[in-house]
Amino acid sequence: MKFFLDTANLDELKKGARWGMVDGVTTNPSLIAKEGRPIEEQVRLICDIVDGDISAEVVSTEISAMVQEGKGLARIHKNVVVKCPLTRDGIEATAALSKEGIRVNVTLCFSPGQALLAAKAGAYIVSPFVGRVDDIGWVGMDLVRSIIQIYKNYGFKTQVLAASMRSPTHVLESALAGAHIATMPFKVLDMLFNHPLTDKGLEQFLKDWAKVFQETPAGR
Repeated sequence: MKFFLDTANLDELKKGARWGMVDGVTTNPSLIAKEGRPIEEQVRLICDIVDGDISAEVVSTEISAMVQEGKGLARIHKNVVVKCPLTRDGIEATAALSKEGIRVNVTLCFSPGQALLAAKAGAYIVSPFVGRVDDIGWVGMDLVRSIIQIYKNYGFKTQVLAASMRSPTHVLESALAGAHIATMPFKVLDMLFNHPLTDKGLEQFLKDWAKVFQETPAGR
């Protein structure tokens, strides 16, 4: 499974990259806006940090404008993947961009039927939003499992990117379901390291080491 960071913050990306854990990045207009730079500039800076798929989203909502904007985003860097929303115009734009060899991440997917449309339009990635489905009382992970099964049934090459990851449990369940990618906030990636037995075990190892090598009289 690939790990993507769902952020446009350069400090978070640099730290994740140092850990060797970041295979790519997903951004959206909200995340870009928080950083206060134009999207082209921010995406270039992100591409300097992470050598992997970098999703940059269109803000247009009409087909022709989406296509033109998508082409412009794709020209920023070879690693850019254009994000289009799962609307009628977004799917039409996905088909048009895909036919020109531009990779598209179809975002805001909330049903298996929508995911089927994305795959048939030639999407490179589809992004089901697990946490947001949970928020309305449904089981977000069932959505991921259904999409993966449908894609296997028909041999679709579209990658399933589990988005809206709220916890390490979401990440692990996505891995068990067979998602190709999980994108998560930096804090969720950081939480994957945590376990009380790891902390307890390390503390005991260090105590045992100190007892033998720091308390033994010199020259003994």
